[in-house]
Amino acid sequence: MSDAKSYRLFINGMWRAARDGTTLPVINPATEEVFASVCSASTADLDEALAAAEQSRRAWSSRPAKERGKILRAAAKILDANAGAAARDLSAEQGKTIAEATGEYKRAVETLEWNGAHAEELSASIPMGPNRMVVPEPLGVVAAFTPWNYPAVLIARKLAPALAAGCPVILKGAEETPSVAVHTVEALQQAGLPAGVVNLVFGVPAQISERLLSSPIVKVLTFTGSTAVGKQLAKLAANNLQRCILELGGHSPVVICEDADLEKAIPAITEYKFECAGQSCNAPSRILVARPVYEEFLSRLTEAARNIKIGPPDDPATEMGPMANARRIEAMQRLTRDAVDRGARVETGGERLDRPGFYWPPTILSGVPKDAKVLHEEPFGPILTVAPFDTIEEMMEEANATEYGLAAYIFSGTDSAKRELINGLAAGAVSVNYLKGVSADAPYGGVKQSGYGYEGGEPGFRSFQSSKLVNGLGSFGSDQ
Repeated sequence: MSDAKSYRLFINGMWRAARDGTTLPVINPATEEVFASVCSASTADLDEALAAAEQSRRAWSSRPAKERGKILRAAAKILDANAGAAARDLSAEQGKTIAEATGEYKRAVETLEWNGAHAEELSASIPMGPNRMVVPEPLGVVAAFTPWNYPAVLIARKLAPALAAGCPVILKGAEETPSVAVHTVEALQQAGLPAGVVNLVFGVPAQISERLLSSPIVKVLTFTGSTAVGKQLAKLAANNLQRCILELGGHSPVVICEDADLEKAIPAITEYKFECAGQSCNAPSRILVARPVYEEFLSRLTEAARNIKIGPPDDPATEMGPMANARRIEAMQRLTRDAVDRGARVETGGERLDRPGFYWPPTILSGVPKDAKVLHEEPFGPILTVAPFDTIEEMMEEANATEYGLAAYIFSGTDSAKRELINGLAAGAVSVNYLKGVSADAPYGGVKQSGYGYEGGEPGFRSFQSSKLVNGLGSFGSDQ
């Protein structure tokens, strides 16, 4: 269990401090003040978590899938009942508004519920004709690494399918938002999850990943985070041939065609982009606008961004809270300064707000030269670049110019243009006249440097299973 001041580890069914007593501070991004602490796992703690997960593996994998699903669905109800308090904790730690945090927990609950409801179906044998079938089997112990930006959703998207498939999990929660992992694991514990099936650790990320992935006990790595860190983890996982599910960075383009409905496009873009202060790997970051509507679009977008109310995340009137930490402020300053130095124009925003807290306003940049860092590095913050295009070929080349390929967005009223853009954009997901979070039943994954593997839906569930092919069923019972 947790209290207001300290978040503990959960190993082999017990909440406890780290063996060596080490803790890390938790900072409120709206005030820059330390208001809680989180235990930091030692090597001994990690080894105990590995042992507990392995010890629980056989019993959990052999438990009927229907029963595993029932536990997940019960946990979903418990988490839903506690979502109000949990959302307030998340808001205080991460800086997103109470409304955003509440919505995120709703998605987490839906993810637990969906995987619980489909556990039996997706664990069933698959007939392949009169003499063959495929038997899905759990792969084994999972090491799950989750970030601080959308911790409730991403923890659920890793825990729920792994547990439903029959895999124990060692969850490495984000030290900056520890309450989310604690609330989620508490819900699973209260729902009757056996000891050792989920173990929760916090601590120094590099030390945890090296220890867990060096162990042959771990069979699967699932990670959401930056491309650079994802590559480091994949290298570690290669030593034991651990399966990897990697959702990495993004730098998502938005294409505004000449016939786009700006009345719908602009509020859709601003609402989705500036949610969580833009700290989302699939948030739009580069807008490419057909030249005939460029000036109007830029003017209206700038006005909409300028009018977003920035303030404390617990104020109901606030539309965008602070960024999560000082590192993100430094990145915004660096990327904006580089773009301006190269000739870009700041339409609105562009400077840290002069108040306590990590506040950076919605920032619109125009005239950004192609060599500016903001067009190539994932901004992961409330910065949008806007540029005109004259031809589809020019636009497509620019949209696909980065190393990333996670998400892309189109606003158009013409079916032929939609089809051409859907086929031409290099992204794991393309949305048409629509910007929303991914639902629990949908598979999601990137291409290029945005990762590989899938989370969500049936493909996300299958990520934690092997497919055992069984041949010769017709010969059963004929030993002669």
